[in-house]
Amino acid sequence: MVRMDRKKLVVAIVLLIAGSATAEYVRPKPRKTLDFPWKAKHTSLPQQVHISLAGEKHMRITWVTDDESSPSVVEYGTTPGKYTALAQGETTSYSYLLYSSGKIHHTVIGPLEDDTVYFYRCGGEGSEFKLKTPPSKFPITFAVGGDLGQTGWTASTLDHIGRCDHDMYLLPGDLSYADYMQYRWDTFGELVQPLASARPWMVTQGNHEEESIPFFKAGFASYNARWKMPFEESGSNSNLYYSFEVAGVHVIMLGSYADYDQYSDQYSWLKADLSKVDRNKTQWLIVLFHAPWYNSNKAHQGEGDGMKAAMEPLLYAAGVDIVLAGHVHAYERSKRVNNGRSDPCGAVHITVGDGGNREGLADKYINPEPEWSIFREASFGHGELKILNATHAFWGWHRNDDDEPVRSDQVWITSLRSSGCLSEKRHEFRKILMEP
Repeated sequence: MVRMDRKKLVVAIVLLIAGSATAEYVRPKPRKTLDFPWKAKHTSLPQQVHISLAGEKHMRITWVTDDESSPSVVEYGTTPGKYTALAQGETTSYSYLLYSSGKIHHTVIGPLEDDTVYFYRCGGEGSEFKLKTPPSKFPITFAVGGDLGQTGWTASTLDHIGRCDHDMYLLPGDLSYADYMQYRWDTFGELVQPLASARPWMVTQGNHEEESIPFFKAGFASYNARWKMPFEESGSNSNLYYSFEVAGVHVIMLGSYADYDQYSDQYSWLKADLSKVDRNKTQWLIVLFHAPWYNSNKAHQGEGDGMKAAMEPLLYAAGVDIVLAGHVHAYERSKRVNNGRSDPCGAVHITVGDGGNREGLADKYINPEPEWSIFREASFGHGELKILNATHAFWGWHRNDDDEPVRSDQVWITSLRSSGCLSEKRHEFRKILMEP
């Protein structure tokens, strides 16, 4: 009898399930995939630490241990080594084919002061970590990038983000590129820990998070277990879509791979969430999801059209300022746009699916360039969105060029609230909200 070792068996199953890629990519010149071991390191100490917002003035600390008896406690304070508060959390775990996860801890700490450095320790042992809470008022800076993966290009992107003085990281889907190989979730957690343990990482799902196996495994099991976002705190019944408020900005994370038609739970939740936003207090409205609605790249053409048809009228009526997406492994920025054409009261759409994943870049574009497309380029990089005040924000896209962070595209964006567009849309928004 011929025996297949564990690794080869899992690879064979993955190839059978995943099939071939649907988009054509070109791999840039050598940045080898990082040389992680087949198995993540075994230790009783906390590992894969990352943080995320968990409601007003609270932060969720997430980590993994191999020790089943390790407590889900976080000690924290504003002085190194001196912890004045302690919080108790919850744990979960999951199995996937031949893989069993470690013990995944989620502990919420707070209330916390705004714009303050805290020192914390997970599980009562191990290293001390340091985080900084976001500010309560402008300015605030978001680092943005999707489709990360874990290659040498990813490491370059993370290094550049680390040099950016940001308050929060927004990731519009496709995190680890585990693609059924569950140990890659562990190595991804190790890779991003230096940044993700220090600033909140707010993420939404991409197609590479789904990992479903028909009749055997539901989708997003690994993602939901490891990357718990504040969905309950924002009135959602799914970790695949949620919202949060920070420093005068309302951020909505939507699910490209959850039902989104007008009869879906996600659509009903979105209407309810938008109806609660007071634009007299909340000057900026930002939305993230994975599959872009405005895309002049030949990769993934039309994949966001169904969601766009269902949800764009609602986002337009609500006065969404900026939409950030991933999926296409390139960068593109639009004019303010709605219903397929330029509109001064529409949203600026930006695709940043260029974090460094192993599939490579999408370098084939539709020509002539659509009138709504301002800048497009197939390079790895990341974006930075600095919202200075109630009226102005500065966006810059940084190309990862020869290991140097080069700002290749930049633009000042004026809020719709300050332009008069919101008053023009007030009746239209009320009408949509009243629809059953």
